[in-house]
Amino acid sequence: MILINLLPHREAARKRQKDQFFTQLGLSVLLGGVISGAVFTWYQGQIASQQDRNRFLQTEIAKLDAEIKDIANLQREIASLRARQAAVENLQGDRNLPVHLLDELAAHLPDGVYLSSMKQENQSVLLVGVAQSQERVSELLRNLSNNSSWLVRPDLVEIVAASTGATGRDQRRVSNFSLRVSLKRPSVAAPAASGSAVPAAAVPGKV
Repeated sequence: MILINLLPHREAARKRQKDQFFTQLGLSVLLGGVISGAVFTWYQGQIASQQDRNRFLQTEIAKLDAEIKDIANLQREIASLRARQAAVENLQGDRNLPVHLLDELAAHLPDGVYLSSMKQENQSVLLVGVAQSQERVSELLRNLSNNSSWLVRPDLVEIVAASTGATGRDQRRVSNFSLRVSLKRPSVAAPAASGSAVPAAAVPGKV
């Protein structure tokens, strides 16, 4: 007996293939959506974490900026206090400068040299006087250059030959001079004075 299938089997096979294709396509789309969602969620988490770190860094930077401003203000206040302290110390030290000036001149003024006037402007002193000869003026300059602890940089401004006394045998030749010398600050002169005093005291038999 011969059996003949009269149903459209080719159409049915194509329908099954089509249904299978759409099922696989739907599963692929669903799987792709799940993977895309997972990747998106991971990236969103990374972005949120980085944003949190950025906010934390910005907060810390703002704190550091405030601390830096406070430190800068403190440094300015410290510098101002130091400047005031230095000004007060200079004023206190400058009160004794005339005493040191007169003491140094009395100690280093050679015989035959007489001062007629002196004028102080800040740390500069102008000395005007009369010497028996130019050699006496040179000796005064050497004494102030090498032996003085408070007077430095002596500079001869002018020296002029002149005559003094009455006419005749009593008339003498002298040298009128003016020189400028600088006074040391006490903070600079004190170490030099103490350093120069030690060797003199250490020499045996020297009073």
